[in-house]
Amino acid sequence: MNDLYQNFQKFFEIVIADTAELLEHVYRIRYQVLCIEQRLPGFDPAHCPDEKERDNYDSHSCHVLLRHRPSGDFIGTARLILPALSKPEKPLPVELYSQTDPMLCDIKALPRQQTAEISRFLIKSQFDRRRDERRREDRRKETTDAASEKRSTQDRRSSDRRSGLTIGLVLMSGVMRMSVKYNIRHWLIVTEPAVNKLMGFYGLDFNPIGPPIDYHGIRRPYYAKVEDILEKMYNEHRDAWEVVTDRGAYSLIRIN
Repeated sequence: MNDLYQNFQKFFEIVIADTAELLEHVYRIRYQVLCIEQRLPGFDPAHCPDEKERDNYDSHSCHVLLRHRPSGDFIGTARLILPALSKPEKPLPVELYSQTDPMLCDIKALPRQQTAEISRFLIKSQFDRRRDERRREDRRKETTDAASEKRSTQDRRSSDRRSGLTIGLVLMSGVMRMSVKYNIRHWLIVTEPAVNKLMGFYGLDFNPIGPPIDYHGIRRPYYAKVEDILEKMYNEHRDAWEVVTDRGAYSLIRIN
């Protein structure tokens, strides 16, 4: 059993938010992070007088919570936006708010019932040590040339792997559980390029399918075939694969 997985089991618990009480925690975390901590455009606290952030995709989404075992607190959440049963042709946010290139990924050609968008992937600020790293990454790009950036990335990858578990990786284990439950084999996401790069240290880098856009900040649309991600992680990042799949308990690939 590797160190990443041991730390995952020791410090964190994945909780599927499938009750009204657990959904209350989901919506309150979203309000806290989006409206109070990050104050992103479009997330005015005045629009959430009950201090719960919701939208019209929640009715056909599944949600997960991340519990910090030592404190017992819920510290993060994520959702998968599933096809709407009553209106399966309803566009996903990535289709409405980003510019995707059908030559890179023809979203309309994906099997709709097996496609979901990862969304509201959030961690409370006091636990999100990656946020400061992303800011340093942006500053570094402004002051270093391509060669030094390449060396910096290699050094940072090594230090990240040694430093242990990242909460984003743990939260992806919740996304994986929901994906197995609903037989989701294609992931879409609109996220910050720096986040995708950081997750790529563990084999969880998605493929860009369009240019950066101003969507609650600068973000870019990405796509991944779940089986391809899992196979890459299993072969190249086995320790991270064990965390995301709970040592193979939640996986869409056959392990020989």
